[in-house]
This record gives sequence, structure tokens and C-alpha cells, in this order.
Amino acid sequence: MKEGNVISERFLLNNEKAVRLFNGYAKDLPIIDYHNHLPPQEIAEYKKFANLTEIWLKGDHYKWRGMRTLGVDENLITGTASDEDKFMAWAEVVPSTIRNPLFHWTHMELKDPFGINSFLNKDSAMSVYKHCNELLSQDEFSTQGLLNHYKVKMVGTTDDPCDDLKWHKQLLDSSFSTKVKPSFRPDKALTIDKTQQFKQYVQGLSEVSGIHIKDIESLVAALKSRVEFFAAHGCSISDHGLAALPYSYVLTDAEKREFESFLKTDGSVFSNPDAFAGYVLTELSKLYHEKGWVQQFHLGAIRNNNLGMFAKLGADAGYDSIGDFKHAERMSAFFGNLSLTDQLTKTIIYNLNPADNEVFAAMTGNFADGRMKGKMQFGSGWWFLDQKDGIEKQLNALSNLGMVSNFVGMLTDSRSFLSYSRHEYFRRILCNLFGTEMENGQLPDDEEWMGKIISDICYYNAEAYFNLK
Repeated sequence: MKEGNVISERFLLNNEKAVRLFNGYAKDLPIIDYHNHLPPQEIAEYKKFANLTEIWLKGDHYKWRGMRTLGVDENLITGTASDEDKFMAWAEVVPSTIRNPLFHWTHMELKDPFGINSFLNKDSAMSVYKHCNELLSQDEFSTQGLLNHYKVKMVGTTDDPCDDLKWHKQLLDSSFSTKVKPSFRPDKALTIDKTQQFKQYVQGLSEVSGIHIKDIESLVAALKSRVEFFAAHGCSISDHGLAALPYSYVLTDAEKREFESFLKTDGSVFSNPDAFAGYVLTELSKLYHEKGWVQQFHLGAIRNNNLGMFAKLGADAGYDSIGDFKHAERMSAFFGNLSLTDQLTKTIIYNLNPADNEVFAAMTGNFADGRMKGKMQFGSGWWFLDQKDGIEKQLNALSNLGMVSNFVGMLTDSRSFLSYSRHEYFRRILCNLFGTEMENGQLPDDEEWMGKIISDICYYNAEAYFNLK
């Protein structure tokens, strides 16, 4: 296979104006990664990775899906094969990922930070593996070293309300310049339909909060106490991963009594899980507003489709997909109810089905209040949509039905410390979109004007939105 300059200086930049926008207004800006799944312990402990497989393939279900599709045995993906064998299996199939975003992401992650700008395949695999492993032993390739390398100003991790935030406190007290902020993710407190898991979770929440949970009021009080705890440790963001927002947000007196009985009765099933989730989520959203937090809603995934592999590997193993849920009425009801009492805080909604892009983009305009720019955001292309086509479609829907100049830009939503090349990927796509329309007369041929908007989207809007100045 031909060696060569895989990721060129003009990668994804199809005209001179795009090149100038990228180099002059996007390329060197810091990164605000306001939503990801990086382990705070690994950051706090200044972790160094044993080899390229550990930092690059473990936990990356994008690559796992690709390998399975290309016929790689599960033992070489999540099984007991050696790290070297797992890497070699990945390298051998990379040439067959052509036109899938994995092909670009793979080579971008090898170029930055490892300096490799040639194709990965079975012939180059061993030299790549050895080169990267040597670099990973250096301080600059530790977790903190990599975050410094990518100029990450803020990391927003994803944390359960029961977490003790030990590692966040350690980082808060350290000299590390990147802000590592917890995000409040109370999904397990909403899924009452998973009866046994829910009851076990409530028991843990009761213990960590010091509040005996015996009814709906004490449950909400326990969650509120954890919000206070998170706020004291620098949290100002919540996140929720839901198939769709609850349609109902009211619990009747009878349902409240039923919840008391449900907690005490083995084998019981709650009759109205949607209303329960809506009620609890509404109470939390009111508290987020009181605290001035940003709330995020990642909507639209249908999870754990392969029941056989879910039984073997559990969740987050690469068997989730795009759902086709009805979102418009649910978002309207939930956010509309909060608007009645002016308790809708800054909100980001993320869509997973491209057919719903315009639905989400249009919904954000309903809750602008004239008191701040971009109060409700249509979030960046997420999960299956954070590739070139998905990013362009999200930007176009937002531009057509909202104000792209207010957009808070890209995030990684990743468990990998090498995913920060996704910000470069996004910035190149954004600059190419603007540069192309400047070339053909759709946008003003004014580099400073357009460049300011590019810089705002890539960094400054998020800096203001998350109060990081």
C-alpha cells in the first residue's frame, strides 16, 4: 500500500478562503470539551498508558463495531488476546474502513500527537506500534500531558450523583491548569422501569446523601443534596442520556402513595414510569435553573440491541443504534412547563436521528428569552452523527432555523484521550463550509467578519456560555 501524506495541511479544506479561515481563526484556539466520559482518576493520577492499544482501542466502541463488521473475532476486540495482537488486528482492517469516518479519525489521531502521517495497515503496524509505545512512556504523553498538548481549557466529565468526587477534589486542589469539572448525570434515578436496579440505586443514594428515601419527597431531597455537593466541587453542568424526554411531568396523589409502597414491596412494578421520570426530572431542572447550571439532553439512542452480546459484555460495548422516537411534543411539553414559571435554565439538546435535525433546531427557537444569546442550543453532531456529513447537516439545520453564530461548538463525548483531533476535524469542516460559501458569493467576502464568527463557534461562545472567562 502506498505510503504518503495522509492528513495534509489542506485536509477537508477545498479552497483558499477555507485554508485562511482555519489557519487564522480556528486552528490554534484552545478547546473547551464540555461533555466527555474521560475517567477523572486517570487525569488526577497523571496516568501513563502501557501501549497504544490501552490508550486507543480499549473502550472505543466505534472501532469495536468496525472490527466486528469486518469479521474480526471478538477475542481480538474485547477478549483475552494480547494488546499487541488486538492492535495488529485493528491495523490489518484499517484499509477496509475507507469512506467510514474511522479512516480519517484513525490517521488524524496518529498524526497528532504521535507525528505519524502515513497509512496504517498490516505492513506498517509494528513500526507504528513501537514508535507510539516509546512516546507513551514520556511525561508529555501522560493524561495531563496530552490535555496540555491539545490546549484543553476545560474537561467536563460525566458523573453519577452517588460519586464522591474524590478525584475532582484532588484536581481542584492541584496546580493542573486544565479545569476538570464534574457533570451531574442522574439517569439511574429516573429509570424506575428497571425495578431491581432502581431499588438498589435508591439504597445507595440514600446512604451517600444521608437521607432515608421512603417517598417521592425524600427522593427529590436526596438528589437535591447531591446537586449541592456537586456544586461545591465545581459542577455547573448536568447531563441526561434518554431515549426521549418524558411526556408527562405530573404525579397524582395516588401515584405518590404507590411509589411509597413500591419502595417497600419486593417484586413490585411502578405503573407510570414516564410520569415518575418527568416529575423527578422537572424538579431537578428547576434546581439547575436556581444554580445557574447548563442542562444537557442527549436524546434518541436505542441501546443494547444485541441481547446475546449484552448478556456477555454489558452496556456500552458497541451495540447501540439510532432510534426513531417522537421528540417534538415531548420537548414542547417538558420545556414549556418549565417556561411557565421562568425556570428553564440554559439547555443543550442533542439529536441522534438526522431525520429530526430540523425538529430539534426549530425547538430551540421557541425558548429564546431575549436576555441572553443562544440560551437553548441545538448541540453538535453526536455519536453516529459526529462525522463530516452529520456535522454539515447539523450546521445547516442550525443555520437555516436558528443562529449558527451563537453555536457553542464541538465536544468529544469520548472515553479516549486521543479524541481531541475531533475538534480539529470539526474546525476544518466548519471553515470549509464558510470558505466555500464565501467563494461562491453566498457569504460576504470579508475574512475578518467571517473569521470572528468561526472563532466564536470554535471557542469563545462556549467560554461565555459556561462562564469560563
